[in-house]
Amino acid sequence: MNFLKTSIIFIGMSSSLLAQKSAPLNNDETGDPLVTQINQNYKSPVLSPGNITKIKTEKQQIFIQTENAFAKIEVYSPGIIRIRIDKHELGKDFSYAVVGKPQSCKTDIVQNDDSVTILTDSLKAVIYKKPFSVSFYTKDGQLINEDERGLNTEWIGDEVTTYKSLQPNERFIGLGEKTGNLDRAGTGYTHWNNDNYGYSTSADPLYSTIPFYIGLHNNLSYGIFFDNTYQSDFNFGASNNRFSSFGARNGEMNYYFIYGETVTDIITGYTYLTGRMNLPPLWSLGYQQNRYSYYPETEVMRIAQTLREKQIPCDGITLDIHYMDNYKLFTWNKERFPDPVAMNKKLEDMGFKTTVIVDPGVKTEDNYPAHADGLKNDIFVKYPDGKPWTAQVWPGWCNFPDFTDPKGRDWWKKQMSFFASTGVDGIWNDMNEPASWGNKVPLNVLFNYDGQPTTMLQAHNIFGMQMSRSSYEGAKALFPHRPFILTRAGYAGLQRYTAIWTGDNRAEDDHMIAGIRLLNSLGLSGVPFTGMDIGGFTGNPSVSLYARWIQLGAFIPYFRNHTAVNTKSAEPWTFGEEVTEIARNFINLRYKLLPYLYSGFYEASQNGMPVMRSLAIDNAFDDKVYDTRYQNEYLFGNSILVLPYEGDANFGEAYFPKGKWYDFFSGKIQNGHEEKILKLNYSRLPIYVKESSIIPMQSLIQSTAEMPKDTLYLHIYKGDVDNEFVYYEDDGESYKYQNGDYYKRVLQYDAANKTIRLNKVEGNFASKFKNIKLILHGFDVTHKFSVNGNAAGFAKDFVAQLVPISRFDPQGVSNPIEGEDVLSCTIKNSNDAIDLKY
Repeated sequence: MNFLKTSIIFIGMSSSLLAQKSAPLNNDETGDPLVTQINQNYKSPVLSPGNITKIKTEKQQIFIQTENAFAKIEVYSPGIIRIRIDKHELGKDFSYAVVGKPQSCKTDIVQNDDSVTILTDSLKAVIYKKPFSVSFYTKDGQLINEDERGLNTEWIGDEVTTYKSLQPNERFIGLGEKTGNLDRAGTGYTHWNNDNYGYSTSADPLYSTIPFYIGLHNNLSYGIFFDNTYQSDFNFGASNNRFSSFGARNGEMNYYFIYGETVTDIITGYTYLTGRMNLPPLWSLGYQQNRYSYYPETEVMRIAQTLREKQIPCDGITLDIHYMDNYKLFTWNKERFPDPVAMNKKLEDMGFKTTVIVDPGVKTEDNYPAHADGLKNDIFVKYPDGKPWTAQVWPGWCNFPDFTDPKGRDWWKKQMSFFASTGVDGIWNDMNEPASWGNKVPLNVLFNYDGQPTTMLQAHNIFGMQMSRSSYEGAKALFPHRPFILTRAGYAGLQRYTAIWTGDNRAEDDHMIAGIRLLNSLGLSGVPFTGMDIGGFTGNPSVSLYARWIQLGAFIPYFRNHTAVNTKSAEPWTFGEEVTEIARNFINLRYKLLPYLYSGFYEASQNGMPVMRSLAIDNAFDDKVYDTRYQNEYLFGNSILVLPYEGDANFGEAYFPKGKWYDFFSGKIQNGHEEKILKLNYSRLPIYVKESSIIPMQSLIQSTAEMPKDTLYLHIYKGDVDNEFVYYEDDGESYKYQNGDYYKRVLQYDAANKTIRLNKVEGNFASKFKNIKLILHGFDVTHKFSVNGNAAGFAKDFVAQLVPISRFDPQGVSNPIEGEDVLSCTIKNSNDAIDLKY
């Protein structure tokens, strides 16, 4: 490298002079004035902050000036420290992602000649002076994370990157909607929201950007959230054995270091920063039937009627772009849908809610009210010469609202009145990467960026999130009940406004399994309400693949069946009678589990924990959960273990983490820390329940518009560990819960004292369940039971979670009922504490 530098500088010199001046250039103390001059003139194309020259401390903040940069380090909470670095003085502090405010907390700052140390109740950060770098330690001195001391933070032009030393056997999980293995070590990724139709299972980037990951090593866990909306790149030891890194094409180095003792702590800390989801409407947790596209109205009603006739529970019908007049926003095609208000009322009366697709492109057409109004209100993004950016999407040439401009968001919010007035209940934001034909957006398009004008380079990754925000805020103000919002694109913090699905997947086994990892990764990244197109969007699934996928769909937060135009029909009854029964079985199961699921969404709204949970959350340092044979396994809520397999697999390798596990269908007990080969059947997904779990269920309903029977079924699984479940109810549609109109009860399993306690009810909402049926799994009649000190008569009972699939061969025999013997007792529900002792 030194020879290369010398050769470049000495072009044109004689060979003899060059030979004389070939001394090393990395040492100015050669005594040779020419070499010294050369070294002083040479400037590396890579710039680092250099040594610290000034320091100022102020409560929980440290302001730093270095030879080449400015920095600010701030304690946000005992476990969160923020780092900002730039080549020039730091600009306005603004974020679309972060809503959490710094907490006042005990912070000791100590300075000496070599370093500055920050000490909180949770961790220690050391800022070294020569050169500037940062390391993070536990209070007792264990190294959690450190800048790579030879590289630290560097700029190449306007691109900024922070390099972190790789720790021994360090794992990396999360990073949002990213393909690949659960453990991302050895790989690299790019964040640039991208319309990726029919993407491969290794494609990158996809549709959304969540620049947050969790690092794990030596029984220590931490998170890093890099809040920069420019295109960003993450390297977890790809093509090097020295560092992990994160950086962006422009903007500040602005990241939050999050420390916690568990992965749960890290997720809670991250969602404290970026916000948590609001409670969704209960109907959005039911089964949703979709196609690109259902039209005309008679077809929509045929689908709805068939679902009811075949007794397949369903809560939603989704309309794709063909409901519009020539794909123009805020219109209905009057030939296909002559009276949308009446149609949506009929669907409502049948127990269905309507969700419609909405794209950001507004057609440039004379006499088109939406476009004329957009021009009048000056809400479209523009080129530097003032002309609106025009690109082609479904309606043809379109202009695009500036969702980073308050007046653009306000304009969009008002447009939601169009959907409110026609009885729509859900808004599906699509094509909002933003996408356009050619899939190459011009970078010189200007955005307001909330008063800080910028280009597509900085606004691109935030566009979809701000569209979803505008849809949510408009629908919340104008719809009579809680709206359902769905998006394809987004940025960190999207969970505050919207659910997300994984875009245009393929009807292939590996896509189904990869989709599970995408959803688990989104859950690790603070997004609880996630889904993928059940059955696959492009192509046609096999019978066995469809059967398996719809079983998995019952254990996915957003349960939507969807397929593309010019594919075969993919409703549950279109794959034959046997698959119809399989689909009905698992959709029925989803509806019976709604009390458990809705409580899980309540938990997500409180602490950010996902509904769909990678096993790495509770077993972060169990190597087996990262094994590629087992990395797809996950928990649905905090108790139900789901084992995904390809549709045509006859056998499957399984790993059971610590504890004891009950087969959900047979009640057989499986010990933890064991690997096993399971015999598979495409009619039944392997499901297990963790010991000491309490799972609330209800009677079968055909939609959430129907009230279940007045008995809540509490399934209690005997175990040797303590457990807790927060049971939650409200009306499922209004915002009254925000004023105390809810029903919350902490259910505790106290293994040592052999007690199951239903604590006193909180809130003013009257439960829909007048009775509670206690169903005990793994207990036997030799136990003596009491409820609140009185002897309780538990009787033998039998539980079957599935209906046997018919034998369609007339000469065959019926399949046997699979279930388990349990003990049960029905008691009156009471708002007071209820103690069951055994």
